[in-house]
Amino acid sequence: MPGRVPKALLFDLDGTLAETDSLHLPTWVEVLLPRGIEVDEAFYRENISGRSNAEIVRDLLPGLSDEEGREVFEAKEASFRERAVDLEPLPGLLDYLREIKARGLAAGLVTNAPGENVGAVLPALELQDFFDFIVLSDEVEAVKPDPAPYNEALKRLDLAPDEALAFEDSVSGIASAVGAGIPTVGIASTQRPDKLRKAGVFMVVEDFTDPELRALIDAR
Repeated sequence: MPGRVPKALLFDLDGTLAETDSLHLPTWVEVLLPRGIEVDEAFYRENISGRSNAEIVRDLLPGLSDEEGREVFEAKEASFRERAVDLEPLPGLLDYLREIKARGLAAGLVTNAPGENVGAVLPALELQDFFDFIVLSDEVEAVKPDPAPYNEALKRLDLAPDEALAFEDSVSGIASAVGAGIPTVGIASTQRPDKLRKAGVFMVVEDFTDPELRALIDAR
């Protein structure tokens, strides 16, 4: 539990701002099934959720060249973006973000998602003007689970790790935030709460309606 009110709150995108697995899963099925790989929910959670596209394609389709692999995940992401218009924010998110802004706290987005996806998802959630900055995977030397994305966020904010608070739904995202020394809240939208706790979060909530989240940004 943080000992003081954070100066900035840092959010993952997929699974944290919105439940996106229901869109990502069928789009992976579209590109992997023709290549002989069957994807169900269990396979998705174990082998795909929270990982970068490059890692997924490299591990599941090791025979492809870099260019062929890029074509696979670009086709997958194009299909995802077509579906993204139907996304809705997690319960309580919009109210929580308004409270953050009302308190004068900074807010950043730290994501492995391609920039094109961010450009599709944020307007669908009506959040395109909310975040003070966005850290994308192609802006850092390594993606989650490496701490590099969150280290970049701290650098932009000029803050120490304990002056920020992160929200993540995946083990790889938690590893990234915790690896950067940032206290992290687990959002149990894609993984079991016990798995998130084991990964290193200090708190697990189902969504942003949990009253304990308000206590984290209230002056003490």
